[in-house]
Amino acid sequence: MKVLVAPDKFKGSLTAVEAAAAMAEGVRAALPDAEVLRHPIADGGEGTTDVLVAAGATAVTRSVRGPLEETVSARYAVLGGAAYVESAQACGLGLVGERSPRTALLAHTWGVGELIADAVQRGCSQVVLTVGGTASTDGGCGMLQALGAHVLDGSGRRIGLGGACLSTVAAVDLSPVAERMRGVDVVVATDVDNPLLGEEGAAAVFGPQKGAGPREVAVLDEALGVWARPLNGVELIAGSGAGGGLAAGALAGLSAVSKAGLDAVAELSGLWTALEDADLVITGEGSLDTQSLQGKAPVSLARRARVAQVPALAVAGRVGLEASQLDQAGLLTAFSLADVAASTEQAMRFAAGLLSQQTRRAVLEWSRAGRPRHRR
Repeated sequence: MKVLVAPDKFKGSLTAVEAAAAMAEGVRAALPDAEVLRHPIADGGEGTTDVLVAAGATAVTRSVRGPLEETVSARYAVLGGAAYVESAQACGLGLVGERSPRTALLAHTWGVGELIADAVQRGCSQVVLTVGGTASTDGGCGMLQALGAHVLDGSGRRIGLGGACLSTVAAVDLSPVAERMRGVDVVVATDVDNPLLGEEGAAAVFGPQKGAGPREVAVLDEALGVWARPLNGVELIAGSGAGGGLAAGALAGLSAVSKAGLDAVAELSGLWTALEDADLVITGEGSLDTQSLQGKAPVSLARRARVAQVPALAVAGRVGLEASQLDQAGLLTAFSLADVAASTEQAMRFAAGLLSQQTRRAVLEWSRAGRPRHRR
């Protein structure tokens, strides 16, 4: 029997790689003779680089300009001529310290452009750009400036960095970027379809997570509208608001194409091949809730498992879905660490042991129930 363990990260406690190891331990405790296939997953947010390196990619580390001007150490992954650039490595939320209205307006993506430039200089012919977990709402302008774009105000001067500065954009010349990226294919990996502007746009939906209050959201949304004018309708493309509009900058300035984040990672790791050969899938994440139903990696995997007629279970830090919603997610059942921990703090502190314990329980209950498959 082959069991595929493929969790996302348990934010604040376990990386996806660590979670997969704990789950594998639980499976072996329940089914000692099972072959366990470990494939930690990510959908383009924080931790994607770790997952790719675990799948065989080589990590490249560079010092780049961080989201608030400090120098940060950032990694990207390389395999077979392709570079996988995790934007959060250069401008992630974890790099800004305490989030505030000020950081929401000033954070930028220059460092992402530096990572891309380094990958191109190394000879990579493809760049897969993951855009989750960023601290910025600058529409990818900083990234493009780092790659040579001329972004000027009404007086012909270069604009500053950060989302608030986009309100001064009067002219944009992307030809130096096109020249630099000649012969390089770019893919934007994201699992959200938010547009760049408006009530469902980058500023309104993701700005508050980055420290923006109502005033800052309005300022950033208006500034992104100014930035979008010379970008030939990029604001109309679904998903252009991902990563604080970083996706928009990549689509317009790097001639990028979009791909689901999980697919981009799965193609490298061999996840889909492993799924075809599996008898059971176990996935999970820190919080399995209604947001997960919007296409986060564990649910995307479970739904694909259902199509392949492979039963899927979940073990999560917290489960906030009812039985009907679990079925909608493609899951037979889900187990929670919170159910066996004295508190949330205890669940996070002892996550590895609890995850192994609950995975064992999930597999045993599934096995004792006759190893049910998905209803079709």
